[in-house]
Formats: sequence, C-alpha cells, structure tokens
Amino acid sequence: MTSTDQPLDFLWFIPSSGDGSYLGTDFLAREGDPDYFREIAQAADRLGYSGVLIPTSVACEESFLLAANLAAYTQRLKFLVAVRPGTASPAYYARLASSLDRVSRGRLLLNIVVGGSAQELAGDGIFLPHDERYDHAHEFFDVFNSLLETGHAHLDGKHIKAHHARLGLPPVQTPRPPLYFGGSSGAAHDFAGGRVEKYLTWGEPPAQVAEKIASVRKSAAAHGRQVTFGIRLHFIVRETDEEAWAAADRLIGHLSDETIAAAQEVQRNQSDSVGQERMRRLHDGRRYRLEVSPNLWAGVGLVRSGAGTALVGSPATVAARLREYQALGIDTVIASGYPHLEEAYRVAELLFPEIGITPPVAPLRSSFGEKQVFGGGGHGGNVKTAP
Repeated sequence: MTSTDQPLDFLWFIPSSGDGSYLGTDFLAREGDPDYFREIAQAADRLGYSGVLIPTSVACEESFLLAANLAAYTQRLKFLVAVRPGTASPAYYARLASSLDRVSRGRLLLNIVVGGSAQELAGDGIFLPHDERYDHAHEFFDVFNSLLETGHAHLDGKHIKAHHARLGLPPVQTPRPPLYFGGSSGAAHDFAGGRVEKYLTWGEPPAQVAEKIASVRKSAAAHGRQVTFGIRLHFIVRETDEEAWAAADRLIGHLSDETIAAAQEVQRNQSDSVGQERMRRLHDGRRYRLEVSPNLWAGVGLVRSGAGTALVGSPATVAARLREYQALGIDTVIASGYPHLEEAYRVAELLFPEIGITPPVAPLRSSFGEKQVFGGGGHGGNVKTAP
C-alpha cells in the first residue's frame, strides 16, 4: 500500500495570539480569548482532527498552560506544544511534559522550537549563534529524554549541567511523548535526523519539500534512525476553484502596501531563521507573484511570520495537491484557516470526505429512516422526501 492510500493525520491550529477574517487590518479581527480557543478545540475534536498545534512566542498564550486548559474540555484531541531549549531547564520541562501527558491521559505531542527571532531569544536570555543553538539543544534533549524515559539523567555538558536529575512521575506514553520539529538549515536537518520522530516543513513547493525530506532522511540514516514527515499549511477550500481564489483575494483585500513593507522589514531584520527566509523568498513581498506552485498561494506570508502559504481550491483540487505531498513521504498535515473556527468546519465538511477522514463519532439519527433534506430549521423540521 502506497503512502497516498493512507488517510493523512490532520491537525488544526489554535490561534492563541488572535484571529480574524482579513489579514493586515483590525476589521473583523478577534482578540485572543480562552473561551474562543475552547470553541475551536471542541470543534476540532468533534470534526475528526487528530490534534491541534498551539503556537509559541511572546505574542501567544503559554502553550503548556493553554493545552492543559483545553484538555479538560476535549476527549480525543492531542496537543502539540512547544519545548524551547534555554527558556527553562530540561528537568523543569520534563516535569511539565510528564504532568501534561498524565492529566490529558496521553494526549501530548512535543514541538521542539530552537528559535528563529534573535530579538525574542535575546529577551529570553539566549544569545547563542544560530548553529550553536542546535549544539545546546542536543545536550538539552539528552537530559530531557532520559528523564522522561527512565526518570534519571546526569550530564556535565558545555551548555547543560544536570547533576543526578530525577523525575518522580512518568508520562503516560512510552517511552515518552513523540518529538516534532521543523527547521531548514543544515544544522537543523542534522538535529532532526538524530533526535525527532517527525520532521515538519512549512508549505513550500513540492520540489523544495522533496529536497528537505531527502536531506533529513540522509541524516536519519547516518544516525541509524527513521523519521516521518509532516507539513504546515493554511487552507482556503471552497466548493469551486473560482470561489476559493476569490476567498484568497478577499483575505488580503484590506492589506495595504505599507503594512506589507513593515511586516517584511521585521521578517528580514529580526530573524535568522533559514526557513523564514525561504518563506519570504517565495513572494519577496510582491502581490503579483503569490501562486508559487499550482494552487500554493503565498499571500499569508506577506504579513504573517512562520508558515506563510495556503492550498487554494475546490476539495478535489486541494486533495490532489495533498496527494502530491503524500507521494513525497508526508503523512501529517498541520492546518489552519481564517477565521479558525469557521474554517475548521469548512475544511472538515468539504475536504475530509475527499481525503478519507471520517468523524470520530457517528452522527445521531435525525429521523426514523425517512429520507429528509434540510429545510431551513423551521418549526416543522426537515422536509421529508420520497424514498
């Protein structure tokens, strides 16, 4: 059975720094609110998403705390939360991870974020050069993994010193919750091959994704390991291709050239992330070159840092593009759309049937067997039709 025969593992996104219907404007923007995040998580849980990514930055709610809150209001949903080496000790992060895995009954996924914004890292007290951050991360996860897997760790390293560290309570998952990670530099690929279970790429054109997958596979083989692969994408799915492209245009319909220039300046000057620069080069801040590959649209990246591309089209079109990524080895999608509550429904209702994802719970019966069509929700209920 080929990789394209298997349904994708499909996660959604919790927009913990805020949400909206349009990029680059306050019009119809939604402030970050815990009750709203709960609505999105519960919808994702019900619709068939396997999990949610909770982002991390100074502009976001703290991911471990938000995941613990959302776990109490969901049943099956997994939570991909960030471990940021250097912002706390590996022993402390191990306690956080073990506790969250326990209180969620084994629903924790761990997203390694080594860094990207030099300015933000400096605010957290991290001043290591780009590649040296990966040396630090290797030592960090020597301790972190050992604690979660055995309850004990000891290291007298260059960056990390943990003398006879202990973890009292093990996680639910064995040997520990899986590690996810994304990075585009050579140092990042070497780190991924030696450390993680799943490597994540942002939504680049398939040929570029194929190159990254090959590089990480080579690194993993050198370490005697295997790694699986996922992709982080936005989605604009409508009933027809024409409607989808019109929705993409509307998303940036209030976006000014001045706002684009300001966002691009920040991305160029405050980040040493290779992946961020690859995202930026797809469009170079220009509105007229946004379809960078068939149905892959870079309009989100005009103002958004991080993942900046969306798949745009009808369910059949987007499913075909996803199968192209699956053929390369992608088995996981971390998705989002604006606004996230409504688009969670739209993607699930339109795209999931095309890619073989079914809701985790069968719907309740709406009749005693009579054929019905939706009648607008009036007092008489649905319209019964001839069998």
